[in-house]
Amino acid sequence: MVKIIDLSQEIYQGMPVYPGHLKTVLWYHDTHEETRSKFPDKYPFQSYASMGLLMSDHGPTHVDSVFHINPEGKTIDKLPLEMFYTEAVCLDVSHVPADKFITLNDIKEALDKHKLTIKKGDTVLLYTGHYNRKYGTKDWLFKYTGLDMEAAKWLGEQGVVNIGEDAPSIDSSQAMETRYYPGHIVCKERSILNTENLANLDKVAGKRFIYAGLPLKIRGGTGSPIRAVAVLNE
Repeated sequence: MVKIIDLSQEIYQGMPVYPGHLKTVLWYHDTHEETRSKFPDKYPFQSYASMGLLMSDHGPTHVDSVFHINPEGKTIDKLPLEMFYTEAVCLDVSHVPADKFITLNDIKEALDKHKLTIKKGDTVLLYTGHYNRKYGTKDWLFKYTGLDMEAAKWLGEQGVVNIGEDAPSIDSSQAMETRYYPGHIVCKERSILNTENLANLDKVAGKRFIYAGLPLKIRGGTGSPIRAVAVLNE
């Protein structure tokens, strides 16, 4: 039996957005009350509603294109869809404090704990627990862990195609101050995707599954909102 687990955050007006990115704005462009007069009473439906959305392509749960960090890289509409639909593992690194980095030792311990291996072409998701603990608080955007350079390089050497985290970035919040982003540097060097603002990773921590996070076909997009899901056979 197939089970689908939603790994995406809800999109709503006022949702937290990475500092400096466009805020998320939603509004009803047409309401049922406004459109009622356009339809005769005899019609099977007599009104409609539609919404307008304004958001960053890095706003809610999203994936970065390679172009986001590499001017020579491909934009989101040019990347092969196979990169967004892969086998995946989710590693439990939720013990790492927000003011520390996720190290290679943390990665290897998580793999050993759940008897998992990383294969070439995998997506690797990092369950830090940050979404569960801090979403909706002031610490959500400003105090979370991320990969150090050794861990990021090692993941790249394993041939992963996508690295994701349940936080605003795969790099620690400390990077906002230092402007040094180990995870993004490795993604740039190896043309690896990175997926941010994931949710509910506690439900797949320690498991292997199929990951799907298809982007919108945004011409020239530096990234895209996605509906990220894990598909498990249970």
